[in-house]
Amino acid sequence: MAIADDDLERLRATVSIVDVVGQHVALKRVGRNWVGLCPFHGERSPSFNVREEMGRYKCFGCSASGDAIRFVQEIEHVDFVTAVETLAAKVGIQLTYTTGNESRERQHRKRLVEAMKDAVEWYHQRLLTAPDARPARDYLRRRGLAGDVARTFKLGWAPDDWDRLSVDLGASAEVLRETGLAFTNRAGRLQDAFRARVMFPIYTENGEPVAFGGRILPGSSDPAKYKNSSETPIYAKSKTLYGLNWAKGDVVAADQVIVCEGYTDVIGFHRAGVGRAVATCGTALTEEHVRTMKRFASRVVLAFDADKAGQGAAERFYEWEEKHQVQVSVARFPQGKDPGDLSLSDPAALKEAVERATPFLGFRLQRVLESRPLRSPEDRARMAQEAMQVVNEHPNVDVRKLYAGEVATRVGLPVNDLVAVATRGGRAVVRVAPARQIGFSENAEFVAVALLLQRWNDIADWMIEALFADDVARRAFLALADAGGSLTSALDEADPEARELLERAAVADVEAEPFVEACNLIAAATRRELGLLTRSGRPVGSEELLAATEARRELELLDDPTTAQDAAGVLLGWLDRRGEERE
Repeated sequence: MAIADDDLERLRATVSIVDVVGQHVALKRVGRNWVGLCPFHGERSPSFNVREEMGRYKCFGCSASGDAIRFVQEIEHVDFVTAVETLAAKVGIQLTYTTGNESRERQHRKRLVEAMKDAVEWYHQRLLTAPDARPARDYLRRRGLAGDVARTFKLGWAPDDWDRLSVDLGASAEVLRETGLAFTNRAGRLQDAFRARVMFPIYTENGEPVAFGGRILPGSSDPAKYKNSSETPIYAKSKTLYGLNWAKGDVVAADQVIVCEGYTDVIGFHRAGVGRAVATCGTALTEEHVRTMKRFASRVVLAFDADKAGQGAAERFYEWEEKHQVQVSVARFPQGKDPGDLSLSDPAALKEAVERATPFLGFRLQRVLESRPLRSPEDRARMAQEAMQVVNEHPNVDVRKLYAGEVATRVGLPVNDLVAVATRGGRAVVRVAPARQIGFSENAEFVAVALLLQRWNDIADWMIEALFADDVARRAFLALADAGGSLTSALDEADPEARELLERAAVADVEAEPFVEACNLIAAATRRELGLLTRSGRPVGSEELLAATEARRELELLDDPTTAQDAAGVLLGWLDRRGEERE
């Protein structure tokens, strides 16, 4: 959906980027900038700069940059319109919408979401009132999922009919297919995607229904216990966490998110008074999931068997811990109990398991050390070998050394021997290299671009293309000049290298006098042009020679404060004409 340009400008002028970023990053005032640790990549030394008067942020570590709207897009993983609407709601700005391609896409998404809302309600009412849903109601009652729980989580029932939902919903066949609610069968008829299943609606973090998980009843002949919606234009499994819409308030308050294996486990946690549980939607935990959770909390507790995935998954967890600065731990439950069952039989034990969650490496190591008794020296040697293999998966040598001490104590081997094994490490952990950085020295041309961004009226009249020898700086200046000094418009038009320079210049802490810097550039460009004229080797006409002689004279006057402005004007005219003659 397109939003009126005037509203966007008013929003940018009203919103404080320091306030917006400060909700996610601890900022400290350094000169005219605010500086903190970048929320988009792991770092120990702050390289994330925010400039209030420019309304811009820039990370000199990973090159992330933009304005308040872009920051909300990146940190919240939302589209442009949603970011604008979020900020506008906070500052009380009423937005005006216009038509366009983006509006049609937005309207299409809205139609799909509306169809999902209707489906959620249809399945839910079917569960509550339909005679054929009695077995489902009985099953949910036995699992402690009836009554208020079923209403809170909008549980539903998909009848064992071919097309009952498709007929009753009244949506077009195209919408039904796009949302995954139905499909065209071999006979060419529209058929419901879910039949004879208890339905768990899946929402985005903002409460939009986008998918379903359906569970068979005990005794069903269907071999698939759970069936999940396929990916659609409004639903991506790798980015969606079931229950986050209900859990995010508690997650933020506790700085902790609990990740479960199934929908009933999430509901069990909520029922037990632990409202910060979510679940993946029929897929393994992904980096997108971790990135989403990091927006709300820095501590992640895995409430499932984290050892099943093996070494490859462990390496990913360690990489995510380092990259996204999260702490991953594992809750251990009594043998044979899952969170859904435990929430009914012993909710106190469920809470205790979370409170006593073990760091991920510690959990995996305990599994090895407790796997069998040590009856002989050979048992101890094998145990040490297996345990150190797990320890050496961790990329941090200091962490490996500490856990090596625990292994040594358990198996009765000298601590120094296993610490040496930990120091050498195992196979390397693959890390994502940071994006290549394009460097710009803070020379006179860079300073001029920064001043154009920060003090346009004081320097713009003294700037022309001929003053920029560096091609990237020249392109950045041209983009800015064409945009009339508007950074937002310049960034839209600039090429990647020029955009990078503009982003850096927007947050550069420049202490310089605009006219003095302009004179420095004018003098450098004049000397450069005179040098080209001398080295050209071609005959120089009398008029051209006279103009060059005058330029040398004006160059000397440029150093005198009483004549500098007049001299600068003359030299800019000469440089401009020289450029036109070459073209």
